[in-house]
Amino acid sequence: MAKYDPKSLKAEEFISDEEIRETLAYAEENKNNIELIDSIIEKARPVKTETGYTCRGLSHREASVLLACEDQKMIEKIYKVAEEIKLAFYGNRIVIFAPLYLSNYCVNGCVYCPYHLKNKTIPRKKLTQEEVRAEVIALQDMGHKRLAIESGEDPVNNPIEYILECINTIYSVNHKNGAIRRVNVNIAATTVENYKKLKDAGIGTYILFQETYHKESYLKLHPTGPKHDYAYHTEAHDRAMQGGIDDVGLGVLFGLELYKYEFAGLLMHAEHLEAVHGVGPHTISVPRIKRADDVDPTQFDNSISDEIFEKITACIRLAVPYTGIIISTRETEQVRSKLLKLGVSQVSGGSRTSVGGYACEERPHDTEQFDVSDQRTLDEVVHWLIDNGHIPSFCTACYREGRTGDRFMSLCKTGQIINCCHPNALMTLTEYLVDYGSEETKKAGYAMIEKELTKIPKEKVRNIAESNIEDIKNSNRRDFRF
Repeated sequence: MAKYDPKSLKAEEFISDEEIRETLAYAEENKNNIELIDSIIEKARPVKTETGYTCRGLSHREASVLLACEDQKMIEKIYKVAEEIKLAFYGNRIVIFAPLYLSNYCVNGCVYCPYHLKNKTIPRKKLTQEEVRAEVIALQDMGHKRLAIESGEDPVNNPIEYILECINTIYSVNHKNGAIRRVNVNIAATTVENYKKLKDAGIGTYILFQETYHKESYLKLHPTGPKHDYAYHTEAHDRAMQGGIDDVGLGVLFGLELYKYEFAGLLMHAEHLEAVHGVGPHTISVPRIKRADDVDPTQFDNSISDEIFEKITACIRLAVPYTGIIISTRETEQVRSKLLKLGVSQVSGGSRTSVGGYACEERPHDTEQFDVSDQRTLDEVVHWLIDNGHIPSFCTACYREGRTGDRFMSLCKTGQIINCCHPNALMTLTEYLVDYGSEETKKAGYAMIEKELTKIPKEKVRNIAESNIEDIKNSNRRDFRF
């Protein structure tokens, strides 16, 4: 049995099955220990300082106790503190992005994904560079500034050279006032050398979902292909950071294995990154398995209810206070609305999960990776966020100013978000409203901007932001940033 060691670079030592099982047993024993639960919640609560807020976070064991809690009053307190933490460090900003699927060629046998090698019903497609350009223009015409590129694993059809070429194409497209300013990458585990190439290409966050931390289940769910190698996949984020990528994103696909096990494993992975590299995950995604071609989610008997899903999200926010939490269009508007109050800081909008889905007027379904539950347009999502008191942010300033990794976390922890990210969000929202917003969204958005400008503490920053916003409204000048 591998000894648990968060500083180890071996997957079975920093994700220890024995440690997870002991954690779950401890959580079960204490799920009704109100005194302990309350003390854990209070430990997680943000504390005001002279420069901003500080948060201690929680260990995987402490957070697992909260997840197991059955007392409704304590659960409501968890939700309240989750919202407090999110507002303390990220304010009411919600970062917006879209996925861009490059290719569904894949050599893996993942049983929950329609891209798996043995699926003969799904049409296989790989975008040419001209098609990438068309997709980017379509996304720019919607108003997007931040993309997450996705691709199946296929060394022949989708080698690293192809991914790099696509990134270069994406960054090169400038259409009207549009520009993609940050490309995040969600591709299969690869080598340190290839991560260095991705870094040199100017990517933002490298994202890789674990799918499941339960090794036995992992091997069954990935019966063939390179992804079958549990250790190589689980250790990928370490190689990415060794390759110079400052920001990495974690995630599990809830529904494949028991959620309490996955939750503990996910937080242990976050602790490992902090212990080894001095900075935890930039983002954590919380997808649930959805229907797709050749995939029936009812085949997996570990699905979770909306209520449990909400609880997981809130507990992640208490445990990892500084991370960005992502919720995609896998979820309905109703679920997304609830999760926004429980710590989520990034959402996708107007997403299409088909290869080449954006350049088509009608939403194609033949190459979708999963069913999209929230099919609203980006403008509808932006208006919805504004109506609910959230600032839709298209900001990518920190990435382009070198405020990544521990430098971003320092900014976040010292409370400078309000003097930096807040005005950046308002300026990029203004860009969206001027260039792409409907009249109704413009009206709601400008009213929000006027109100939110007053919340910027530093007068100099506020005055500059106001001046830049007027420039955006009255000219083609764009991309102001602090």
